[in-house]
Amino acid sequence: MERKVLDKGFVRLVEVMGSDHSIVQAARVSYGEGTKTVREDGALIDYLMRHRHTSPFEMVVFKFHVKAPIFVVRQWFRHRTASVNEISGRYSILKEEFYEPATWRKQAKRNKQASEGEVEEKEALSAILKGVEEEAYRAYQALLEKGVAREMARMVLPLNLYTEFYWKQDLHNLFHFLALRLAPEAQWEIRQYAKAMAEMVKAHVPMAYAAFEEHVLHARVLSRTELLALRGLLTPEAYEKALTALDLSGSRLKEALEKVFPEEA
Repeated sequence: MERKVLDKGFVRLVEVMGSDHSIVQAARVSYGEGTKTVREDGALIDYLMRHRHTSPFEMVVFKFHVKAPIFVVRQWFRHRTASVNEISGRYSILKEEFYEPATWRKQAKRNKQASEGEVEEKEALSAILKGVEEEAYRAYQALLEKGVAREMARMVLPLNLYTEFYWKQDLHNLFHFLALRLAPEAQWEIRQYAKAMAEMVKAHVPMAYAAFEEHVLHARVLSRTELLALRGLLTPEAYEKALTALDLSGSRLKEALEKVFPEEA
């Protein structure tokens, strides 16, 4: 399975070890097939996710082959919970492949590390980037021709050069990566890679991904002060009525009430 990302990049799923069943099997410490229904398996996975019982999710491992610009990869490698192997610029001559954005974003006014909106004169900005790429790669080739070591010649290459790497990570830590890199505040380029990976993960572990969406990706954590404010606006009865209208029942309903009203529930 492969997804094209950006102008020249990709995410390729190399192999997967495990499935939703592997998570259930580890949680039950059982090796029997068909001991529970699919519905019960889904309920167990949901329980594990919402109660942060993470070790069963580590029984599933994904391995990806990724091609991405260096500046994206440097953000990516901040996630140190994976096994990774990147192409070596000391051993190989790096290809003349550069990321060239379709649009140029403005610096965000309130967030020093973010962007917003678009800068005009797209063609002029792209021409500047193209000139830098061509000059840098000519310099790289000239240094190599003069006998400079590959490990030194690569210093002249810009951060939008494409690189490739293999990334192997268990599902628990992969969900953590996706939660951060699918967030709206993550840089647009790395979000595109996260979206491609998320599609592949969802296809292989649909029950685990559904629980991840419910309890992590689209969930929020409230501080003590925020909880106090919420309690001031609600009554337990009103909150229970709203939860019931959303088809929450049984233990899920009780847990939800206890989160906001621990004494009254």
